Amino acid sequence: MYAIVDIETTGGSPVSEKITEIAIYIFDGEKIVDEFISLVNPERKIPYYITQLTGITNTMVADAPRFYEIARKIVEITEGKTFVAHNVNFDYNFIRNEFKQLGYDFQREKLCTVNLSRKIIPGYRSYSLGALCNETGIEINGRHRASGDAFATVKLFELLLSKSNNPEMFSSLPGISLKDLHPNLDPQLLKNIPENAGVYYFYNDKNELIYIGKSKNIRSRLLSHFRNTRSKKAIEMRNAICSTDYELTGNELIALLKESYEIKQNKPHYNRAQRRALAQYGIYTYIDSCGYIRFETAKHNNNNQVPLCSFTSKKAANLYLEGLSVKYRLCRKLCGLYQAAGACFYFEIKECNGACIGQESSDKYNSRAQYVIEQHRFRHQSFFIVEKGRSDNELAVVKVNNGKYIGYGYFDKYDYDNNAELMNDCIRLFPDDRDIQQILRNYLRTGKPLDIVKF
Repeated sequence: MYAIVDIETTGGSPVSEKITEIAIYIFDGEKIVDEFISLVNPERKIPYYITQLTGITNTMVADAPRFYEIARKIVEITEGKTFVAHNVNFDYNFIRNEFKQLGYDFQREKLCTVNLSRKIIPGYRSYSLGALCNETGIEINGRHRASGDAFATVKLFELLLSKSNNPEMFSSLPGISLKDLHPNLDPQLLKNIPENAGVYYFYNDKNELIYIGKSKNIRSRLLSHFRNTRSKKAIEMRNAICSTDYELTGNELIALLKESYEIKQNKPHYNRAQRRALAQYGIYTYIDSCGYIRFETAKHNNNNQVPLCSFTSKKAANLYLEGLSVKYRLCRKLCGLYQAAGACFYFEIKECNGACIGQESSDKYNSRAQYVIEQHRFRHQSFFIVEKGRSDNELAVVKVNNGKYIGYGYFDKYDYDNNAELMNDCIRLFPDDRDIQQILRNYLRTGKPLDIVKF
């Protein structure tokens, strides 16, 4: 069963704009069996250009129900149905965000008639609803009104069904052939995966954990494994999966931290290459007998020295170190990038100040080298990272103390007031290692935490 949907809105952003009209036709593959159509009071003014496009005026929606008044009907009529729309993410994200503001996690299987049309009836210059209807002879009675566009989408969907010889394209797990799944794998498990940040797990027929993954959208990432036929290993793993599980983390940072820890703890069979690829090489520092700070690329060993940064290969580490030497006029010889008995080649072409032969003093050279080191350390040595939690009422926190990762936890959003004691009490302890340090450095360089609380 399909819920074929169209909405009209006050603008293009599901975060800042609101729904003004909704139409839902329930289609069983042959005929419409139910419908729901309603104007919606957006509780704000409709921009003039939107009224010009849709014909929906502020007067028309003044006495219309607000979204919360029709929310239950939308849940009930779409329950157990695949959510279908033309450019489905637009309609789906708007409706999902309206529900999110009500504290409800609305999730449905999705199908996009734009994507289906490109595959089943290729060759058109445009795949907008209006262009497709013109090309295929479908009449739209009420363009840019929810009921007219939704009904035209029903007709387009019928056409696509009739022209396709691959019924799996219209399944609630598009792109996944059920005959390729392990016979013991319940497809319903795949349908129930949420579109949130977290970690997911695959198990074989002996209930052994064979793979751990993470994503900002675990549903999308998990399902991609079942569509992946690009390698023998991918097909082999897909065929071995008998069960799946997941754990929401609320944000990508904790998903990364949790995945790294659990791969090392469980050593799943299909994460072997990933384990080998993680942080094999690092850039380390030491002071030589002449008092100069030296940099070197080395393979990680079992001592407790933490590198400035980690890389999957020696080549990648050396390329990065080469970039630092250019930017900060570090001597390539003192960086282990040039071997010579005397001055390095770069001194001869005036790209090195002569630290390699003592012409530049250690104090002067080390001031630049120390700056490079500081740029690769945490800005603060002891701090909490505050991030989104697993629900709207929750926040997540990651603790770093004296540069060492301590762990993470969750607490009630409404108790948050930069209270370090509260955040400390909820922390679950986890071990620190080079991979964790690299995850934290990368996040602090490119991520956007809700807050950083020093202590």
